[in-house]
Amino acid sequence: MSCQQFTANLDGLNDGKDFAKDLLKALYNSIKNEKLEWAMDEDELRKSLSELVDDKFGASAKKMTRIVDGSNPFLDVPQAQNAITYKHGILTRKTHADMDGKRTPRGRRGWKKFYAVLKGTILYLQKDEYKPDKELSEVDLKNAIRIHHALATKASDYSKKSNVLKLKTADWRVFLFQAPSKGEMLSWILRINLVAAIFSAPAFPAAICSMKKFCRPLLPSSITKLCQEEQLQSHESKMKQIVDELTEHKLHPVAKGLKSKEAEEYRLKEHYLIFEKSRYDTYINLLCVKIKAGTDDLEKIEANLFTMEAEDSSLRKTCSSPSISQGQLPAVNSKAEKDVIERSTSSNQ
Repeated sequence: MSCQQFTANLDGLNDGKDFAKDLLKALYNSIKNEKLEWAMDEDELRKSLSELVDDKFGASAKKMTRIVDGSNPFLDVPQAQNAITYKHGILTRKTHADMDGKRTPRGRRGWKKFYAVLKGTILYLQKDEYKPDKELSEVDLKNAIRIHHALATKASDYSKKSNVLKLKTADWRVFLFQAPSKGEMLSWILRINLVAAIFSAPAFPAAICSMKKFCRPLLPSSITKLCQEEQLQSHESKMKQIVDELTEHKLHPVAKGLKSKEAEEYRLKEHYLIFEKSRYDTYINLLCVKIKAGTDDLEKIEANLFTMEAEDSSLRKTCSSPSISQGQLPAVNSKAEKDVIERSTSSNQ
């Protein structure tokens, strides 16, 4: 972070006014010359996390894998290998956008075939065929994707390949996956979204920053402690909040064609709210079906969804029944998403 960015992040936070620039510059240089450190070193922190897992899982914690997201040691959380496997099969992956929607460099956008395993809230991408007792390699762990607070949809705006789904993660990374068939694509969409709906913990409030800068809420990777009925109520409450925020947001539009920082933040927030509305709508629909089915058997839940979609199709001409087809999950406004990616790309240049 540059001194200018550091100063801009604190705009308007001194009781509505700006802090003295000389003070902020001195503070920035002080931090730059003598970096802030964790209260404990990373090895000690990781050890304490492991002890915490040992207390929770007991003997079963002996077989653990670690999924590392970046360099933050707080995200280096152990994942129990005895987690439930919800689906596995062949998927071909393309990385479309990196963290915060920044367009992936051209050299890293190629299609690569993996044997995908959805285990717990982690989507593992392995080079070798899935074997339940086989330990994961360092490469497998590096390719793993957390799916908490994620949304999988049919990639209807991608026409170069068939049976492609789009996965957008909590940190706004975007992946495209090609499945062997349409049925497999729909199954992956359903199971990823259902696991995310069941286990994603409630969001934390957004970080405090400049009054002019929009910040997304923090989405914890830990598993929710709520039962499914409480989880459904939590999603419905969040959905209402998002709808109210989106309505309020649209009441104060910026001038068309305006390219100021304010207009950029407005478009970013609108894209976020539209995506979150789509995500929570999907979670609510799937959880309702899951609870109504009264089973954890995903095969039966898939069958119920296909049956409901078939019945809905026959009534669609005379009734506006809502569809929760796995292949027709609410899609994010593609133009808004393109604007965000283009904005991120231009900011990196």
